[in-house]
Order: sequence, then C-alpha cells, then structure tokens
Amino acid sequence: MIKIAHESPKSIFEDVQRFTDYDYALVHLFEEDEEYLNQFKKAVLKGREVILDNSIFELEEAFDADRFAYWINELRPTWYIVPDALEDTKKTMSQMSSWNMNYGNKAYGKKIGVVQGKTYEQIVGCYEYMDKLANVDMIAISFDYSYYTKSVPHPNKYVSWMLGRVKLLGDLVKDGIINEDKPHHLLGCGLPQEFAFYSQYPWIYSLDTSNPVVHGIKGIEYRSDGLWSKESQKLFELINYEVEDTNLILNNIHKFRWFANGQKEV
Repeated sequence: MIKIAHESPKSIFEDVQRFTDYDYALVHLFEEDEEYLNQFKKAVLKGREVILDNSIFELEEAFDADRFAYWINELRPTWYIVPDALEDTKKTMSQMSSWNMNYGNKAYGKKIGVVQGKTYEQIVGCYEYMDKLANVDMIAISFDYSYYTKSVPHPNKYVSWMLGRVKLLGDLVKDGIINEDKPHHLLGCGLPQEFAFYSQYPWIYSLDTSNPVVHGIKGIEYRSDGLWSKESQKLFELINYEVEDTNLILNNIHKFRWFANGQKEV
C-alpha cells in the first residue's frame, strides 16, 4: 500500500490529516508562517511521519542549504528532500555531493534524493548516482519531467505526464535500474488515475499531491475515471484560504485513495 499525503490550507489541515498516512511540509513557508510551522511541529510530537520538502516546485530553484539544514533540525522530520535542480542532472548531483559533505552527519532524519534529467540516459545516470553513491534512504521521481512529452507524446500534456511516468518506471524496472530494496517516493500528480498503475510495485513507498484538495476547492469533483485536465493552482498559494465546506475535498481524497490503493479509508 502506498502511503499518501495531501498538502492543504491551514484551515483544514487536521481534517485532511485524518484521511492521510503522513504529512508533507514545504520548507519555504516555515520562514514566513509560524502557524504553518507549528502545525507540523504538532504532527511530529503526535508521532506522525513527516516529509520536509525543499520547495523547489514552488520556488523553481533550490532552497538555501544552510537554512534548509536549520529547519530540518528545528522540525526533526522523518524524512527530508535534499535540494535539487529541476531537470539538471549535473547540478542535482553536485548539490547532493555538497550536501553530503557539509550537512550529511548534521541533519536529522532520513535523506531523500530526487532524480533529475531531460533524457532517459540522464535520468538513469542520476538514479544510479542517488542509489549507489549518494547514500540516500529513499529515491524520488517527479510527475512532470519534459522527457514524458517525448517518450509518450499526446495532445494532452497531462496524459503524457501520467503515462510518461508509468513508462519510465516500467523501463527502469525492465532495464534492471530500480533498486527494489530501497523505498521510492512519487513527487506530485498530474492526473489522479495514474496511481492505479502501480499496484505491482511494492518498492513505491509514498506519494504526495495536493491534487484532490485543490480540485475540491475549485469545485471540481473526481469522476469514476479520474480527471483529464488539471488546475494549475499551486497549493501554497492557497495556504491561508478559509475552506467553508470540506465535503467535495474529502470525496476527492477518498476517490484518490481508491485509485492508489483500492480503498477509501485510512
């Protein structure tokens, strides 16, 4: 069973938390929002599993390494994602090397390395670096590599992203690249029905996405076959949104769990 987290506005953090397996924090919000930080400190104290993200998807560049190390040790999460560089294999590996040199023995928690690249060869090279040289505890693979639109071209880019990651993981298994003894994390989501493809992969440990929450806020209900388009709204931009009715959001969360794990309850 894949562990699932959904980022949400602060106003419904605990409501969403009731139907997720762990919590997923965005580090850049710690710098500006004490209430947000305290929600995750409370989660840690409750014994909840927490992944601390470096916020690259939100900021489009790596979060400052010194500040990230500070917040890791302030929060003490279960896992943290080492700062990476979007689709840049060499820079991602360089930043991982620098992180290991400067903070490897100083940061609390288990280390997640993100695979980055623009071609299959680059993705494989980055994966093997993370697996064999970087000493990471978990490997993460993103939902929106530009490579997906080349490997599975489709007029609907969300279909390319969905089937592109499905194909990528299948190719990595076929080529003997995947280390099935190491847990893997799936970063983000284009279309929720993607996760119905992964029941045969016990090495996929976790995923995170705000998809069912954002679409619920926008009044968009998951259909029985999921979605075929995606709102471009990033959840962190809605972090202070006051949600008045959670019914549609929770309905989407239940359907998402059904796609991923064939179940509607935690």
